[in-house]
Amino acid sequence: MCIGIPMRVCAVEPGHAWVEGRGERRRVNTALVGEPAVGEWLLIFLEGARERLDDERAAEVNAALDLIEGALSPTAGIDPFGDPGFVLPSAMSAAQVAALSGQPTSSSQGSRSEPDSTPHGAHHG
Repeated sequence: MCIGIPMRVCAVEPGHAWVEGRGERRRVNTALVGEPAVGEWLLIFLEGARERLDDERAAEVNAALDLIEGALSPTAGIDPFGDPGFVLPSAMSAAQVAALSGQPTSSSQGSRSEPDSTPHGAHHG
């Protein structure tokens, strides 16, 4: 999966632009967006511009990337192998998973009637 990075155009060359964003500067291909203007925001995937952005959209994408970066940071206090704060289905019994998904459990099957599996309009033999 690729993540698009908003980057601001700082120089333009035929078919390419020099862009800066999120602490880096690079030369990108602009064939898919046309020639940008200096100061314009582009959404960069790998080494190519894929979309033109306005200031508001660039700020939204950067804010989302900041949240992801913060969550993945070692200083965020999140242990990826620690307690997730809820019971994972892989740690549940079959009856607990069935109850979670709304399926009848073995203890409740006697009190619930099973739906009729006969197609509409068919007669019972």
